[in-house]
Amino acid sequence: MQQLASYLSGVWQCGNSEGRTIRHAISGEALWQVSSDGLDMAAARRYAIERGGSALGTMTFVQRAAMLKALAKHLLAHKESFYEISAQTGATRADGWVDIEGGIGTLFAYAGMGSRELPDDQLWPEDELIPLSKQGEFAARHVLTRRDGVAVHINAFNFPCWGMLEKLAPTWLAGMPAIVKPGTASAQLTQAMVRAIVDSDLVPDGAISLICGGAGDLLDHLEEQDVVTFTGSAATGQKLRCHPNLVARSIPFTMEADSLNCCVLGSDVTAQQPEFALFIREVVREMTAKAGQKCTAIRRIMVPETQLEAVREALIVRLSKVRWGDPAEEGVKMGALVSSEQRDDVAAQVNALVEAGCQLALGGTPDTRSPGAFFPPTLLVCPQPDEITAVHQREAFGPVATLMPYRDDDHAMALARAGCGSLAGTLVTNDEALARRFVLGAARAHGRLQILNGESAPGSTGHGSPLPQLVHGGPGRAGGGEELGGLRAVKHYLQRTAIQGSPSMLAAIGRQWVAGARVNESPVHPFRKEFEDLHPGDSLLTARRTVTEADIVNFACLSGDHFYAHMDKIGAAESLFGERVAHGYFVVSAGAGLFVDPGVGPVIANYGLNNLRFIEPVKIGDTIQTRLTCKQKTAKAQKTPEDRPVGVVEWAVEVVNQHQQPVALWSILTLVARRNGDFPA
Repeated sequence: MQQLASYLSGVWQCGNSEGRTIRHAISGEALWQVSSDGLDMAAARRYAIERGGSALGTMTFVQRAAMLKALAKHLLAHKESFYEISAQTGATRADGWVDIEGGIGTLFAYAGMGSRELPDDQLWPEDELIPLSKQGEFAARHVLTRRDGVAVHINAFNFPCWGMLEKLAPTWLAGMPAIVKPGTASAQLTQAMVRAIVDSDLVPDGAISLICGGAGDLLDHLEEQDVVTFTGSAATGQKLRCHPNLVARSIPFTMEADSLNCCVLGSDVTAQQPEFALFIREVVREMTAKAGQKCTAIRRIMVPETQLEAVREALIVRLSKVRWGDPAEEGVKMGALVSSEQRDDVAAQVNALVEAGCQLALGGTPDTRSPGAFFPPTLLVCPQPDEITAVHQREAFGPVATLMPYRDDDHAMALARAGCGSLAGTLVTNDEALARRFVLGAARAHGRLQILNGESAPGSTGHGSPLPQLVHGGPGRAGGGEELGGLRAVKHYLQRTAIQGSPSMLAAIGRQWVAGARVNESPVHPFRKEFEDLHPGDSLLTARRTVTEADIVNFACLSGDHFYAHMDKIGAAESLFGERVAHGYFVVSAGAGLFVDPGVGPVIANYGLNNLRFIEPVKIGDTIQTRLTCKQKTAKAQKTPEDRPVGVVEWAVEVVNQHQQPVALWSILTLVARRNGDFPA
């Protein structure tokens, strides 16, 4: 039997022992031997840092985002080969879609976030200027810079593609190389995707390494600049978190563990309402998707005690209709568990729950006649959820959930918290007041909460679907860590440092102009400069304009805004202004009119305005003046070679009065033509 090779130090290599056997989840056929014994983990770490880390470190955030997008396109083009291997793990086509295309979609999502929201630089200024002195000559801001270590990702078997890609996306966007250690039972699928990544030549040499088998002594060799993430069982994660070297060196460790997630039927929902059917559908889907092998699957089902029998009967009817077996057979909706060992573990956990006092309502007996690792949809009932504590402690990682009654809303929230921390919870309700009470009473025990009803159901992505934009993680048993959550995930692989100095120095370090920094004025209007000729700090101080009563009256008639503070002399006199004042949007319009160069030129369009603040009122007779300053710029990738090359320029706008007091501040975003179209697509 062939051994499943690891990819370390830029070479595909095998361990020196037979190791563990990977079997086909449906046929039981032996597929691969998996071992990493004897592989040099210290050398693999050095190679990743020296080759992959160095190459990624020369790239900007925007260039890394372009790399993610190109890789996502490449993997999507090869998806069918991944589906073929996914079938070996017992997954249905629908299960594989979440894992394969869901993972690739996460790459696309982070590519988009990186190109839109991160600087075209290797340094990420995280906030605006923080003044530290009265005169403004001493200030600070926080910046994020790349760690020069390696990210070690220890993943679970249930999502061999998505589990890797959802970590690689923010890791690479941050500029760190990664060593991936997948769950052994499905490592062949992870390996196939890593081969596709390596063969694509789209990521630098050393940016990705793969360990098929055990991690060996890798954790012993990690240093302070490294990062470790873990996805899997809470027990294993807790052992790794306490690894002596990780503790001694304060190496960041993020854990996402399986948890006893819950779904609660609101006390306002009756069996006649559409939400009752939604509840049943959500529970059944989460119990059977991926054969229940999801860290976000619903394990505890909580319903009003008056609804217990109705829910029990409805779930049995729906679960009994779920056809399970070989996904290659027509009509099969639920496949196998990943291995016979996993099947036996699920059976043992179900038996333990029954022995603790739970009642078996459906299923519970594994199919041992077939070579496949099949386990039927299984429903348990826990009549005394306060007394049978095992239901809040034991998890059967398969198509198994436990139904339990609650007395009132407070009891429901207490049961939701009893799992000691979960990744996801769902409340099905139409009662907005109940939803708010539930969030206040139970959100602290969950990483994510879905409030489901007929209004949200058509667009709902489901209880168990982590999304790139949302935090994936949870407190307590769920691991206490966070993944995803948009750009929050990228920051996990960066170092935050507070930088102090003069505004001009901070602007130079961040390559972004900040208030108080020096400006560069020239006879050439900034709007006459192409993208390559603009630099942060390029500035224009405009001519002045005195605001008249006619300006205010004309703007009111043009806009339809006849608010009393602008038009009613008596009412305005009694207001906090003491007299009539100009419209805020007139100040914005007049301020822009002062700085705009009207002729055809490199500025193509103004497509955004951010952070508008009105500082002081502008009264009749006041004289305003505008300063326009280039704050930062980012080249935009061309979607096709025929597209006009452009970049995004952010401009800081400050309007002052005759006393040099700021009256309005904002920033605008413009598309500016570039001469060169060689930015990576």
